[in-house]
Amino acid sequence: MEKIETRPSAGRRLAGAGLWVLQVVMAGMLLMAAMGKFTGAEPSVSTFEAIGWGDWFRYLVAVLEVAVAVCLLAPPVAGAAALAGAGLMAGAVLTEAFVSGGPVALPLVLLVVSGVIAWGRRDRTDRLWRSLAGG
Repeated sequence: MEKIETRPSAGRRLAGAGLWVLQVVMAGMLLMAAMGKFTGAEPSVSTFEAIGWGDWFRYLVAVLEVAVAVCLLAPPVAGAAALAGAGLMAGAVLTEAFVSGGPVALPLVLLVVSGVIAWGRRDRTDRLWRSLAGG
């Protein structure tokens, strides 16, 4: 029996390329945000002071942002990283809205972008969870 090769459709390839663009943009934004937290740039310091948990929490969030950014660029874990990014951005939206009183537009956009990436990479996330569960 002859093996039939199937290639993804042009639309599917375009969608995949679009997801990669979103992943790279999201990773870049997270890295820039983390650098601000690591260097103590404003408004990062005052925002985390308003939260009241001290510098350790600012550094923890920065480390998580770097981890998510790196994982967004690793295909097997990109979907899971996008879910983690959505969690970070949900926290950022809530913090801006209810703690610091800052603008919520950018974290809200990044929350939506994370959701789009997570949805687009859901097949990879499913494979990751199955492999971790041993099935």
